[in-house]
Amino acid sequence: MDCNCLSLAEGESAHIWRAEDIGDVELLHARYISHTFARHTHDGFAVGVIEEGVEAFDYHAAHHTAPGGSIVVFNPGEVHTGESATREGWRFRMFYFDPAILQRAASEFSGSQRDIPFFAQPVIRDESLFQSLRQLHCCLEAESLALERESRFLLTLAQLAVRHADDRPSADTVGHEPGAVRKARRYLEDRYMENVTLHELVQLTGLSAFHLLRVFRHATGMPPHLYLEQVRVHRARKLLRSGSSIADVSTLTGFADQSHFTRHFKRMTGVTPGQYRKIAISFKTTPSA
Repeated sequence: MDCNCLSLAEGESAHIWRAEDIGDVELLHARYISHTFARHTHDGFAVGVIEEGVEAFDYHAAHHTAPGGSIVVFNPGEVHTGESATREGWRFRMFYFDPAILQRAASEFSGSQRDIPFFAQPVIRDESLFQSLRQLHCCLEAESLALERESRFLLTLAQLAVRHADDRPSADTVGHEPGAVRKARRYLEDRYMENVTLHELVQLTGLSAFHLLRVFRHATGMPPHLYLEQVRVHRARKLLRSGSSIADVSTLTGFADQSHFTRHFKRMTGVTPGQYRKIAISFKTTPSA
């Protein structure tokens, strides 16, 4: 997923929004040069990725620096500051969310009730998790499927807790649960035009959200939101082959608009809907040898 970029050469800027569809979550994408954060706390967790530059802050009676490519984590209620460590400033993405959300992710990952995770170190170097957090933030900034937003959020936070929290939960064993996966797949195939939520699949299968995500991926090789995207694109190919217009196909397959349809279609097929439709119609009308 492409991310909106804030260049270090373009001055200060900030964009803040809420993702209430997945809970009490607020997000910030900003680039600061001279701006400094006074000593403050957050009621919930503050988790971010430093995209460029270096952030400096005081936390736990110590001075820290977080260079580009690192993750920062502030526990709820912990006093901290924030400023650029260089004249060029720093660009970052932050998540602010209720502690119960991370507790839920850790509990569902382990299969047992867990306390709210605690992070002893505020600066984390973990390249794969950095990329996952950044892509999650981009997903929540863009207009994306509810199922993708919820799934990415839960899975990414669980990875943050299991890898770096002091109370590291252990994963429960993945079972086959063929009946639950079969129900979920049929539900997605029947309702591909709808903005299906993770809660619907949980209610349908009787599994916890995290367990469902794990067994679904184990059985199909992809998370539910990508499976739904695949179903939509497969249906779109059939409609395009039948001669339906691109605008109609976009609507009939549940995409938010034609640009979203084109992007997802090309990502999966390698060609745009227009190219595919032209090829399909040409093939149908070409006389046989």
